[in-house]
Amino acid sequence: MHISFLIHNAYGIGGTIRTTYNLARTLGEQHDVEIVSVFRHRDVPVFDPGPNVRLSHLVDIRKKSPAYDGGDPEHARPARVFPRSEGRYKQYSRLTDRRIAEYLRRLECDVVVGTRPGLNVHIAREARRGPVRVGQEHLTLSTHSKALKRTLRGVYPRLDAVTTVTQADAETYRDQMRLPGVRLEAVPNSVPEPGLEPADGTGKWVVAAGRLAPVKRYDLLIRAFEKVSAVRPDWRLRIYGGGDQRGKLRALIDRLGLYNHIYLMGPANPLDPEWAKGSIAAVTSSMESFGMTIVEAMRCGLPVVSTDCPHGPAEIIDDGVDGRLVPTGDVDAIATALLGLINDDELRQRMGQEALKRSARFDPSQVAGRYESLFADLMGRGTMRGTLHRARGTLLSGVFATKDVGHSMFGRARTA
Repeated sequence: MHISFLIHNAYGIGGTIRTTYNLARTLGEQHDVEIVSVFRHRDVPVFDPGPNVRLSHLVDIRKKSPAYDGGDPEHARPARVFPRSEGRYKQYSRLTDRRIAEYLRRLECDVVVGTRPGLNVHIAREARRGPVRVGQEHLTLSTHSKALKRTLRGVYPRLDAVTTVTQADAETYRDQMRLPGVRLEAVPNSVPEPGLEPADGTGKWVVAAGRLAPVKRYDLLIRAFEKVSAVRPDWRLRIYGGGDQRGKLRALIDRLGLYNHIYLMGPANPLDPEWAKGSIAAVTSSMESFGMTIVEAMRCGLPVVSTDCPHGPAEIIDDGVDGRLVPTGDVDAIATALLGLINDDELRQRMGQEALKRSARFDPSQVAGRYESLFADLMGRGTMRGTLHRARGTLLSGVFATKDVGHSMFGRARTA
């Protein structure tokens, strides 16, 4: 198969970028694969696409590049196709509209895959007849605004498939979206084998990683570790990542007198060597669209103590077997779970071994195999069936959009 991935910016760092590279590299061992990045902001990508994957871009925003597009007058005009309600809307423009449309019109591939809602909208509306159209959801439907949901409900019927990273989110899509004839599949993100010796469970370190953002609730982890250090002052906590919350978290650590027990380590790439130095991983988020760091830690042999937040942790961790799930927002429960593993060497090491074994199901080879089956099934629909599906999808898109506009106007009239 010839497979084309369309991504916001393949040259940066992020979970969607990382998992797209993991999937593309593995598919590239057997298929013709390309990654097309809407933007390019640096000379060399952070992640290596591998020898078999072609990487290209549509809009060059490197200021020192002779091909710099930032000064193009079209780039100063707001986008018309990319949804206004999408989080990245301000970065898109008439220039990106045109370049994406040109790419989709000249596509010569079997499958085109979008990696965020706004790009899925482009694919649904503009991809030429022929390629299978797949839209990936790397966040969750519940995190999208009502306006974006209305937009997606109006155009997603033109796709052949929508994939989510958890079963929970797939069920939400089935409950809240009207997508007749569109294949809806839950396919998790992939994490490759680290290629280093796994943790042996003897180091007295708890490790956490991710952007320092409110949703990650590192404040809870810090307060829980205050209780841990009161009982086991020989253990330490390392938190990796950067973000706007760094100052607040630093102040909280200092206020609690934990500056010798908790360390804000900043971003690290790769993270695998840092996971392997620890013995327990901790995740205290109020929400996770999947839980990449959970899988990364498990693949390095660490049991994970995680809040049982929507949507991913419970689909990754088998509570009491390869980690612990605790109620969201419960500082005492987090501390108790951490101490349960800290104070029981045999349990900690046994759970770490189980985590290492069970996390192999997220290997890129396993995930790529599921995508291969999905793509092959969709291609097997045949040209006529695919054409009829898209014609119906276009019709339904118009009907749904008209209904949503009507409901919206009725709602405004009622509140006027």
